[in-house]
Amino acid sequence: MADSNSDRDREERSEDVGVAEQEQEQEQEQEAEVPTAGRGGPGRGRPRSEAVERSIIEGVMTLLEEGVPLADISIERVARIAGVGKATIYRRWSGREELFCDVLRTAEPPDPELPGTSMRDDLIVLLESLRKRGLATRSSAILHNVYAQMKSSPKLWKVYHAAVIEPRRRTALDVLRRGQENGEIRADVDVDLVNDLFMGPMLVRAVMRPDAGLEEGLSERIVDTVMEGLGPAKH
Repeated sequence: MADSNSDRDREERSEDVGVAEQEQEQEQEQEAEVPTAGRGGPGRGRPRSEAVERSIIEGVMTLLEEGVPLADISIERVARIAGVGKATIYRRWSGREELFCDVLRTAEPPDPELPGTSMRDDLIVLLESLRKRGLATRSSAILHNVYAQMKSSPKLWKVYHAAVIEPRRRTALDVLRRGQENGEIRADVDVDLVNDLFMGPMLVRAVMRPDAGLEEGLSERIVDTVMEGLGPAKH
């Protein structure tokens, strides 16, 4: 399946070569700043390209809402429903996988800003974000369906892991290393393993146990329980 999708992307890109320059000229005209009205007079302009990207992402969401499987969503089909040319899409995303990743990130709750006050506070914020994503997946048939399909597509899952999951993991590891430096957890622990100890309970509930609770306060309980065994030795 993944190979056929890749072949489809290559074929569609090759078809666009003859019209790319014409579409680029049209898009450059469209992407001139469009004035927006404000209370005190003329508002600041906004690049039309933002509206183009939004229409493309919304086009994919529309297809998903209609129950179209990911494997059947081609760049040509997205371009048609979004009212743009295929070359316009390929100038922003190298292929379907990268586009689908941005669609998912748009549908998910945004990644949080960390307070930076302590390791505990930062970990609670990270776990709370994971808890909310779990709730969003449970309440959104689209997200639940897309995640399930994505795991059956090795190429799409690889792109999503590199673009979304791995950066989140690096953020958590940085928090733990700062905690070691600050003496909040022991210096001799393996931060990679410790990260799994913190994130694992929430992931199990959010992904593997749809019947398990994701109640408020769960993030604090997980962090405090794990930290109790990782703190500096008491004399």
